[in-house]
Amino acid sequence: MTTATFSSAHRERIAHAMGQTPLDVIVIGGGITGAGIALDAETRGLTTALFEMQDFAAGTSSRSTKLVHGGLRYLKQFDISTVAEVGKERAIVYENGPHVTTPEWMLLPIHRGGTFGKFSTGIGLRVYDFLAGVKHSERRRMLSAQETVEREPLLKREGLLGGGYYVEYRTDDARLTIEVMKEAVRHGAMALNYMKAESFLYENGKLCGVRVVDQADGKEYEFYAKTIINAAGPWVDELRERDHSKTGKHLQLSKGVHLVIDQAKFPLKQAIYFDTPDGRMVFAIPRDGKTYVGTTDTFYKGDPAHPVMTKEDRDYIMDAIAFMFPSVRLTADDIESSWAGVRPLIYEEGKSASEISRRDEIWESPSGLITIAGGKLTGYRKMAETVVDRVMQRLAKEDDRPFVPVKTKQMPIAGGDVGGSSAFPGFVEAKMEEGIRRGLDAALAKRWARMYGSNADRLFALAERYRDEAASGGLPLEVLIPLVYAVEEEMALKPADFFIRRTGALFFDIEWVRQWKQPAIEWMAAHLGWTPEQKASGAAELDRYLHEAVVPQVEAAVEP
Repeated sequence: MTTATFSSAHRERIAHAMGQTPLDVIVIGGGITGAGIALDAETRGLTTALFEMQDFAAGTSSRSTKLVHGGLRYLKQFDISTVAEVGKERAIVYENGPHVTTPEWMLLPIHRGGTFGKFSTGIGLRVYDFLAGVKHSERRRMLSAQETVEREPLLKREGLLGGGYYVEYRTDDARLTIEVMKEAVRHGAMALNYMKAESFLYENGKLCGVRVVDQADGKEYEFYAKTIINAAGPWVDELRERDHSKTGKHLQLSKGVHLVIDQAKFPLKQAIYFDTPDGRMVFAIPRDGKTYVGTTDTFYKGDPAHPVMTKEDRDYIMDAIAFMFPSVRLTADDIESSWAGVRPLIYEEGKSASEISRRDEIWESPSGLITIAGGKLTGYRKMAETVVDRVMQRLAKEDDRPFVPVKTKQMPIAGGDVGGSSAFPGFVEAKMEEGIRRGLDAALAKRWARMYGSNADRLFALAERYRDEAASGGLPLEVLIPLVYAVEEEMALKPADFFIRRTGALFFDIEWVRQWKQPAIEWMAAHLGWTPEQKASGAAELDRYLHEAVVPQVEAAVEP
């Protein structure tokens, strides 16, 4: 397949191809779970189409704590099997995409009267290392109070007994999702964002297809497939209702909010996982000159597509910061950005949001709809494997097809073909040198190599092609080339797709967004042939996200 098959300019062509191809699988939902299923299914020889009603990763998969983490918190709930599984999967995610995942030493301060005692933390981390198969160089260490303060001087000293030191993996959740989707497309899957599955199609009571509406132009399509997979995250119950199969277990949504503060105001040196006054745990993580802190965990009944930070959410996190970092005196004006997301949890009677299991579950309806719900970012590949195993077993019965085993365990995702995690630093240096030879600034070449991995070559080539336009137009190369790449090879269709999901800039460099939003919108409008109404709509949406990132909103509660 060519890279043009994932271009915003070729949406109609892709939709036409979907209608002309006998499909084995239709996946509804373009978050990390749906992307993982599309990649797994296509690489096992199943002809696959995927639809996402918003942008790829626009829901939960761009609004997490941005950690591919090993599940230490599940030890607290004695959920041993989850710790073992996500720990092992974490290493696979890292190997297959070291450009979007990086090890991050995490410090767990132990205070007198806190959630974790020194002895129990030492035991817990040792068990965690064993269950998660942690490699030798990343095994936990126990620190004295003095060593703990040396690693993070901002920590509360009062009652400090020491700390646990262990490795988590930081990721860009949205880019991880998009790289998995691009790899699926490279293998032959067909995927479209802004395509909403409005209703199901049946034959003799069995599900056989989906009626889809393009949210960009209102066109309706009907697509048919042997199997329909519902991987719609917070919307899985809505689709089960349309299939008249929402019985038994159902979702309970939980909202999580994170705040972003500049390092000049909150100069955190070290990622911290810490107690809050109400006994929950919160992360504070340094990233790209910022510190981000979260998350809240509260039941949510508003619009799953549009969770927002409220004053209560903001104050909760600010109070947590003041509690653990008393010398950091922040005000609401110091918050540069924020994000809010919803987690689709499986309902459990009488439990708080923090106590509900993050395990995934699979349901199959009488009509044949396969639904996967719950689960975690870290376990996306294993979840996909389980779902596609079930599809392969079904097709083996119905079509007498051979069962093809999973192939994604040692398969680099898009951009991940760098020779493995250990070779990645050398790859970045080599690419930087290549970028310099091709006339790029060293820092820019290095940034692209780190962010795009083995796809950096595509950006280098685009830089040569667009150098004159960048010199004469309103956008410098550092903005224009990622924008061109996002539209032509990552299906960015709206300004928010580029500034939020393709770059993460609205969260971690909000001034950059304010500076370049207008010329970027002008370029997209010209390149994609927008009407004045489409241009105004895209600009208004981005402005709303910029406003909500800083100013707390009042939630409009909508019963799910």
